[in-house]
Amino acid sequence: MLKIKNLNVYYGAIHALKSINIEIREGEIVTLIGSNGAGKTSTLKAISGIIPCKSGTIEFEGKDITNAQPHKLVYAGIGHVPEGRRIFSELTVMENLELGAYTRKDKDVKSDFEKVFEKFPRLKERRKQDAGTLSGGEQQMLAIGRALMSRPKLLLLDEPSMGLAPIVVRQIFSTIKEINKSGTTILLVEQNANMALSIADRAYVIETGQIVNSGAAEDIKQNEDVKKAYLG
Repeated sequence: MLKIKNLNVYYGAIHALKSINIEIREGEIVTLIGSNGAGKTSTLKAISGIIPCKSGTIEFEGKDITNAQPHKLVYAGIGHVPEGRRIFSELTVMENLELGAYTRKDKDVKSDFEKVFEKFPRLKERRKQDAGTLSGGEQQMLAIGRALMSRPKLLLLDEPSMGLAPIVVRQIFSTIKEINKSGTTILLVEQNANMALSIADRAYVIETGQIVNSGAAEDIKQNEDVKKAYLG
């Protein structure tokens, strides 16, 4: 579904991504783990067209999407839940979800609101509430729900557990598994490597902008270097 080949990204003189290669097959959960500043978020932003790629290619469903405009990638079927949630705090929960569906012209939008509410009942309770008044966990649910309203084929999740209580993290990760089982392919960026590897099919490890290890999630979990660096 997604193929990244020899991708290089710079921030001025800083070489943020160094010839990285990643492949994601349809139906998988693939996780990208690494420390702060390793290049995880930059990878997702490059896929989404938010930051420019200096060289290399990104293909989605066999089509070159390198440096495509972000809104066109939403139409193509890529949803992005950014780090820090980035909800519209002065709009209601319902208005945020409606914005997630702005690319949709079909008649199933209403039923998809209900699907989001089934996954996140708290959002249904608070659908008329301003998003900025939600708890951190509820805002994360809203950010995911908003992305789902575009009916993505590939969902990019950036640090969904950040700043959340352990019980909420478990709820979020359980929902991520449900989303995947319903047919959405997922690329998960996550500092909580234990949680990420527990639900992923495959994993990539990134350090200082380079992919240094990859393989089945269970194999990566048993790797001694990964254990020392990320699993405590």
